[in-house]
Amino acid sequence: MKEGFRQAMAWLHTWSGLVVGWLLFAIFVTGTLAYFRPEITQWMQPELPREGSTEQHTEAAERYLREVAPVAQSWIISLPDGREPQLRVFWRELGASGRFERELLDPLSGEPTSARDTMGGNFFYRFHFELAMPNPWGRYLVGLCAMFMLVAIITGIVTHKKIFKEFFTFRPRKGQRSWLDFHNVSSVLALPFHLMITYTGLITLMLLYMPSAVELAYDGDRGALFSEAFPQQELEPAEVRAPLAPLAPIVAQAEARWGQDASISRIDVQYPGDQNASVTLQRGPGQGLSHETDKVRFDGVSGELLGDSGALAPAASTRQFLYGLHVARFAPELLRWLFFVSGLTGCLMIATGLVLWTVKRRPQHLKSGRLPFGHALVEGLNVAVVAGLPLAIAVFFHANRLLPVGIAQRADWEVRVFLACWLAALIHALLRAPRQAWIEQLVAGAIGYLLLPMVNLLTTGDHLPAALMRGDGVAVGFDLTALACGTALALVARAVYRRGKTVPAQEPRQADGPSTAMTNADAQTG
Repeated sequence: MKEGFRQAMAWLHTWSGLVVGWLLFAIFVTGTLAYFRPEITQWMQPELPREGSTEQHTEAAERYLREVAPVAQSWIISLPDGREPQLRVFWRELGASGRFERELLDPLSGEPTSARDTMGGNFFYRFHFELAMPNPWGRYLVGLCAMFMLVAIITGIVTHKKIFKEFFTFRPRKGQRSWLDFHNVSSVLALPFHLMITYTGLITLMLLYMPSAVELAYDGDRGALFSEAFPQQELEPAEVRAPLAPLAPIVAQAEARWGQDASISRIDVQYPGDQNASVTLQRGPGQGLSHETDKVRFDGVSGELLGDSGALAPAASTRQFLYGLHVARFAPELLRWLFFVSGLTGCLMIATGLVLWTVKRRPQHLKSGRLPFGHALVEGLNVAVVAGLPLAIAVFFHANRLLPVGIAQRADWEVRVFLACWLAALIHALLRAPRQAWIEQLVAGAIGYLLLPMVNLLTTGDHLPAALMRGDGVAVGFDLTALACGTALALVARAVYRRGKTVPAQEPRQADGPSTAMTNADAQTG
């Protein structure tokens, strides 16, 4: 009975990982990159200046908003900080409904910026939980994948009863055994992180996946739920004109209250130009694990302090804590790199699991002389996702530098180039024999990353030595990471090539699908 239970868990582990493994890999890769989304955005918008104080940024945004919307329902100012270079403003006219008007400003002059249009690091952040699909379908699909991931992790722990002993065991050049060892090591190395990131990912969109609780408790009124969970004082305009107090002194008061090291991330102004105007300042991340940060509210006409934000309800506070743990906005640089490396181990865990499935079964098919269509399809998908996705990401960065700066819908074109490259990788993987497809896509990805610093130099005039001289950690970090990724992909391609040359070829008599020229060497290399 005991062995039967473990065998059942092993079966569930295998298939729960395989069915959504390709999407899970994409979710993990883009989520890992999202830990540095502000830095990626900085690199992808080199025209934006990165100097200036909070006071200068506030005055620049205020000048613009007083000009375009002196009397409005609300203003929102998203301020730059040490990581985020963008100064963004949003406004909604009185009586208007629907979405805000928005503009990206030069942080110093306050004029609309001429910086290239790009989603920047936000592309990876949104792809991580939407998969570039319309809302809410992408989020539903990601939630389903996260549930499968949680099942795969738990069943993996149950299946490998000697999992911690096997963590210290790695037998290279042993074919299937080596892949299993590598899978075990990458799984156990950051196991607490894998559990945490999967569970908290589900919690972030729990109301989308489990709406029945809202239907039952609030009769489907989500507005009532959010009003209770995140209480805010409701304001009505007095419909009496009154000048809005300057925002810079209000920001200075908040900074003095929170300390000089505190940053202001957002300014919300309700009914500017009205006697009942209010100004709410939100503190930047870093003072705690929770995604919800401190807020302080001022009278918009007199500039008088009205009070701090109240405590959240216990359930909302717990949810914000778990969400903050998932996105890690609180993390200093060293801890973000630790999260990044832990995310990479998750990518390796999924990738080795996908490859292990084909490596384990391929010799059996080769003995019979027939390769089923399903197996060939899995091999092609493995190549297209594990090797093709990094290639598409490299092409995405190249598109940012090579597309004309003034082209219409430029940000959308960057995404289209990414998706087109990934689709081309899938077609290529299905048409080529697995070993050749692995080598070609890995080499293409390596070339893409290794050329990024050179393309950056040719298009912007910036380069790694210059970034080192001026102490630009973002530019240095991006170039070094690109070079490291290119080197890693090149080494993997070299290993696949050399492994294939040492194993004698053995072709099946017939293949019932794409990739007909498959060899026994492919079985060893995956």
